[in-house]
Amino acid sequence: MTQQKTHTSAHELIEKVLDPGTFVSWDEAPEYGTISESYRASLAKAREKTGVDEAVITGEGTVTGHRVAFVLSEFGFLGGSIGAATARRIIAAIHRATAEQLPLLISPSSGGTRMQEGTPAFALMVSITTAVYRHKDANLPFLVYLRNPTTGGVMASWGSAGHFTYAEPGALLGFLGPRVVELTTGTPIPEGVQSGEHLAECGVIDGVISPKQLRAAVTKIVDVVLSPKEFIEPELPQMSNAVEPSSAWEAITETRREDRPGTRDLVQRIEQQLIALSGTGDGRTSAAVTVAIARIAGRPVVLIAQDRHQQPPHGESFLGPEALRFARRGIQLAHELSLPLVSIIDTPGAELSAHAEQQGLAGSIARTLQELVSVDVPTVSVLLGEGCGGGALAMLPADKVLATSNAWLSPLPPEGASAIMFHDTSHAPEMMEEQKVSAKALQEAGIVDAIIPEPPRDCDGSVAGVAYEQRFADTVLAHIAHALWELENAPLRVGREQRMRHYEDLASAIER
Repeated sequence: MTQQKTHTSAHELIEKVLDPGTFVSWDEAPEYGTISESYRASLAKAREKTGVDEAVITGEGTVTGHRVAFVLSEFGFLGGSIGAATARRIIAAIHRATAEQLPLLISPSSGGTRMQEGTPAFALMVSITTAVYRHKDANLPFLVYLRNPTTGGVMASWGSAGHFTYAEPGALLGFLGPRVVELTTGTPIPEGVQSGEHLAECGVIDGVISPKQLRAAVTKIVDVVLSPKEFIEPELPQMSNAVEPSSAWEAITETRREDRPGTRDLVQRIEQQLIALSGTGDGRTSAAVTVAIARIAGRPVVLIAQDRHQQPPHGESFLGPEALRFARRGIQLAHELSLPLVSIIDTPGAELSAHAEQQGLAGSIARTLQELVSVDVPTVSVLLGEGCGGGALAMLPADKVLATSNAWLSPLPPEGASAIMFHDTSHAPEMMEEQKVSAKALQEAGIVDAIIPEPPRDCDGSVAGVAYEQRFADTVLAHIAHALWELENAPLRVGREQRMRHYEDLASAIER
């Protein structure tokens, strides 16, 4: 039996999300010009039915004390459809939010264009989208909360333009509603394909949350992105007994241990101030990469991090085109919110498969490299452990590159390099020494700017439980925070031109 879908009204959402008594309307009376009597009667009936004067209400309020602007659809008013008066109201609200430097919450619930107004109203989806991108140009957070249902031109324009996109439980979301699709094509869409839950699994939206959870999400986003940052120099941990590998092969062996800390440990240390995204936004997702907005030592950043524990041989997610496309969403987000970008490299190598080739893996690596070199915010990259091949290189370029003392970077898996040169794998240790893959050698070559010392394990070589993982993660995070502070205070080191010049000069600096 199909579950009856509900419609959360605009005023119900206000009651559940905003602080009590803080709602301030920005709406002015809508103007329609010359319209038919039947359309005028439909508008009057919709006003009487819903208690609102148009299909959206706009205004501001506070969420745990933070001012937030909002545009909320009212589905009960002619199916939340967008006419010219509706579009003008939306555009005016977005422009005001931009002028007043407010984060924006848009929550559509609409079947799309108002049929009584036809193509002229349809074209106004472009006008609304233009206003959205002016708001984004001001580097202000833009959150979309999709309510049941959202389809048509709304879903295909400003409803899919958020920095963060969530949906209410059970929401029907899609380009066109299932009835329209079946009548138009003769083929029904399988049940569940257009649900918010399914789209979250596919990486189209970032999650499904209730209105009550939306309040918490808005609070966290504003806290992480807009709260004042720390300006004091972060302290670097003192470590008299730091680990120093005796050889490149010892470092490689250490970083391949399943119990070696990784991205998941960094995330756990900052998860109270971290907002993870679920996928690319265009239907791709990958557990091999974490993309999030977070605070590191009081500094808001975008984090794109390879997670070796999700990749073979420890996990099942390959570092393929989907993972790199996901990372590029993070790069774009850093640009749009004007936040520093932190990339973490830790991978046994990119996906080697027919699927990866057909999906353009090499091109994905090239585009990720290009975007990291070109992005207009401070960037820090960290070689956390394994740095194998093009998958590692894709996320390396930065204003400041750090490496843990056991980290390494090589063109191929060590055994693969040995197989090419000697037709066996036994020469891998000596080849890695000759190829200068270790953190120390990378620093001497100018590829790495600084080495992060690693805390020691227990004397018997085993991991000292959570305490060791925390020491490792805290050390890495402290060095990232210090690198960000250095870039804040040395702006001439930051940016596209500096990076291009640095990597061009690297060709001359590397020993011939």
